[in-house]
Amino acid sequence: MAITKVSIEEGCIACNACEDIAPDIFEVEDECKVILGADYVENDELIREAADSCPVEVIVFEE
Repeated sequence: MAITKVSIEEGCIACNACEDIAPDIFEVEDECKVILGADYVENDELIREAADSCPVEVIVFEE
């Protein structure tokens, strides 16, 4: 199924792993944020990889 929503729960440590994996989806400054208007379908595999790679497991997505 396609990803329809991506969010970041509280507890981000701004490690930049998500932005390194999926720079079209995530932007890290003081904390990570999801880029508005990002193409979840095009970046589906990268979103899943970023969520799996997050050391504090705060990346959440819905299908």
